[in-house]
Amino acid sequence: MARKSNSERLAVYRKKLDTSKRWRKEEGYDQIWKRMSDLYRGRHYEYYSDSDRLLVNICFSTVNVIVPSVSVNYPKITVNATKPEQAAEAIIAEAVVNYWWRHQNIKEELKAAVKDMVIFGHGWVKVGYRYVEEEIYPEGEDDSDGNSEHPVTPQTVVLEDAPFAERVSCYDMFVDPDATSIKDMRWIAQRVRRPLSEVRSDKRYNKAARESVSAMAVSRYADDPSVRKIRDKDEGYAEIWEFYDIKGRTMSVFAEGGDGFLVKPMPMPYSFGHPFVMLRDYDVPDQFYPLGELEAIEPLQKELNETRTQMMNHRKRFARKWLYKESAFDQLGRTALESDEDNVMVPVVGDDALGNVIAPMPAVINPPDFYNQSNVITADIDRVSGVSEFMRGGVSEIRRTATESALLQDAANARTADKLATVERAMAEVGRRLLKLAQQFMTGEQVARITSKNGDPVWIKYDRDYLAGDFDFEVVGGSTQPVNESFRRQTALQIVDAMSPFAAAGVVDMGKLAAYVLQFGFGVKSPEQFMQSAPPPQPPAGQAALSMPMGAGGVPIPPAQNPTVPQQAEAGMAGFEGSLEA
Repeated sequence: MARKSNSERLAVYRKKLDTSKRWRKEEGYDQIWKRMSDLYRGRHYEYYSDSDRLLVNICFSTVNVIVPSVSVNYPKITVNATKPEQAAEAIIAEAVVNYWWRHQNIKEELKAAVKDMVIFGHGWVKVGYRYVEEEIYPEGEDDSDGNSEHPVTPQTVVLEDAPFAERVSCYDMFVDPDATSIKDMRWIAQRVRRPLSEVRSDKRYNKAARESVSAMAVSRYADDPSVRKIRDKDEGYAEIWEFYDIKGRTMSVFAEGGDGFLVKPMPMPYSFGHPFVMLRDYDVPDQFYPLGELEAIEPLQKELNETRTQMMNHRKRFARKWLYKESAFDQLGRTALESDEDNVMVPVVGDDALGNVIAPMPAVINPPDFYNQSNVITADIDRVSGVSEFMRGGVSEIRRTATESALLQDAANARTADKLATVERAMAEVGRRLLKLAQQFMTGEQVARITSKNGDPVWIKYDRDYLAGDFDFEVVGGSTQPVNESFRRQTALQIVDAMSPFAAAGVVDMGKLAAYVLQFGFGVKSPEQFMQSAPPPQPPAGQAALSMPMGAGGVPIPPAQNPTVPQQAEAGMAGFEGSLEA
């Protein structure tokens, strides 16, 4: 079979993207994601109305209860070597990966992807390597104009040489429409919107191809974005596609509406394949895109808004009215009758009985169950979403024992635990790819800061050789969840109670146990400052006597007469002397 030319391959790639766009449009995925975003931000009504409408944004509450419960803290990533001879490298790799997580802003990017997963049903994280260098001249010796008689050699300074991870919008990711999961897709592409001037000046791109790139959009806040006219050739934004052919193991870059490849198809630059990690919420059999939290409660959210709006309108329409005999009141009486002042005298004209003069007009009262509908709907939302009243910070109307509350909380945490496991697996995969990129692209020597067991900062130097090896990555369970100080202290004290029988038997090191309780139960970074060094163990009296030097007749020599025993120990040996004299 003849090899395809670049123009033919470009046509094939663009056809695949068009197919993916049509698939998303026909299945309505873009519209669903737009509705979910509007639900979260509080735009629940599709049209404007002059009448009053209420909105109780349970969707906002649901998202902001789930996301912090699984991704509020920095993860503790453990790295284990697959071979015994790589144990030392695993220790360095673990320290470096956790250092990157804190200092490369990876936590915020993962948290944004987790929020995408909860709202849209899935989130994307892109892992790559960034190397940035700059040439600078010594101060006062700038020779950029070339007029100096003695040219100065610029110094190359590396500004950044580290892997990165960033969140990618769901709208900018396009996949094989025939795929049912990320494992069986044959290609994946990312859309990147860049200013046209940057694209044309980027020397990484083919010169002829970047000159042919045209603007596909303008800023939404332009002077007149509805006109969509580009006056300047460098004005506007270009749409750049990064296309990863998974089956062919190639990567290429081209522009929407441009001629030719900006980067011609080349072997996949990363050893692990394409650089995208997908976070999936609730998988649907034989469907690529999963369900999110909000899609399941969308009808209930709209019903709740409608119910509360009806309740508000009913309260507005409720007003007490009176039926009265007009001839029984003159103008003064009607004015007094309509007054809202207290203890007002209302004159009545004529001799008619008061019961025939005025009577209250019957009012239509809605059934009391009508006002309980919002509670029923809210309970349905909690049941569908799995977010209990305890997790929302509410107080139950039913008085429960501590055991009952704990059981309810454990049941509510079952779904959160499953979501937490999904997030932890994604974090471990991101950590694995970060290290793979460092093994592949890192140059020179770098420094990372770690924390010792005593809480003191320690700086380590490392290079690519220090990170070489094959490792298993795992996130410590619950390390990304919020820390409950009361629960942690209670757990530490329970450990002490549970270990008391073992301590009495002498099988537990009480010093290490006390250090653990202070450090992990109460957050003391240096528990050693509270610990007292244990005195050296004293041998039994019989063994001590036998170990002393013997004199004539087999009698031990007293310490005072023994030049080999220091004088400081005389007081400590006095007891032994008394027992010998006796």
